Amino acid sequence: MGAITRPPLEAVITDMADFGALQPSVPEKITERRQYRTVWISDVHLGTRGCNADMLIDFLDHVDSDTMYLVGDIFDGWQLKKKFYWPATHNDIVWRIMKRAKRGTKIVYIPGNHDEMFRQFTGLDFGGVKIKRQAIHTTADGRRLLVLHGDEFDAITLSHRWLAHAGDFAYHMMMTLNRWVNLYRRAMKLPYWSLSKYAKHKVKNAVEFISNFEEIVAHEAKTRGVDGVIAGHIHTADYRHIDGIDYYNDGDWVEGCTALVEHEDGRMEILHWADEIRAREREAAAAIDEARMTEARVAA
Repeated sequence: MGAITRPPLEAVITDMADFGALQPSVPEKITERRQYRTVWISDVHLGTRGCNADMLIDFLDHVDSDTMYLVGDIFDGWQLKKKFYWPATHNDIVWRIMKRAKRGTKIVYIPGNHDEMFRQFTGLDFGGVKIKRQAIHTTADGRRLLVLHGDEFDAITLSHRWLAHAGDFAYHMMMTLNRWVNLYRRAMKLPYWSLSKYAKHKVKNAVEFISNFEEIVAHEAKTRGVDGVIAGHIHTADYRHIDGIDYYNDGDWVEGCTALVEHEDGRMEILHWADEIRAREREAAAAIDEARMTEARVAA
């Protein structure tokens, strides 16, 4: 099937619904999907080589929900302004999201700092995708959760934009190295592994920044009188109970490849999709081995 070749950002802004009428380069898998009440994803960074598009496509083909929140940095406008990069698989992700909206999934898009160009459209609806600055989500068990990207609580992003861009450059260099590492691991039949995620857990300053960010965001949620908060921005999937507030971060689709989901009873869970794929592959291999053993017993 042919790839979609229209300019992506222009197409998304002017007529997002058009994606539903076209065909993706990677056909949608017809599988039995897990059904959740709500799904949150963020920090996809479409328009960059670091985006794990194949893994996100696999996620979208295996998971469905009544509501989906896109919690910012879905597109990377910073990088697209520097150098245009848009493979067919990135269109495929937009196509799948628009297809969900067409099928009746409630989709809320909360732009982040990398896709801040969409903040000017706050309050509008594009092809069934509602754009909001922030949102309040009520879980099945009655908790009210503030949903936001989180860059508004990052002092570097707010006060030192040049430093944020410098850090972004260094981050993308790390992502390039991460991509080469995983190409080698794939050739060696090894599972996906995030170099940058490993580095963040090892570097003291990064750990302190993440902890401070989580506490600041939780404090803001408490002042708003809600029960919890869901954020993105820092590319670190997590759940913490901080001073009476449930803090969740849905992670990213560059390093960790994670999503936050709500079950029908209100229970929350972080899905690590690389682990999900490995488990599925192990089950498939075990099924093949069992079939071969059965054939051998029958032949004997």
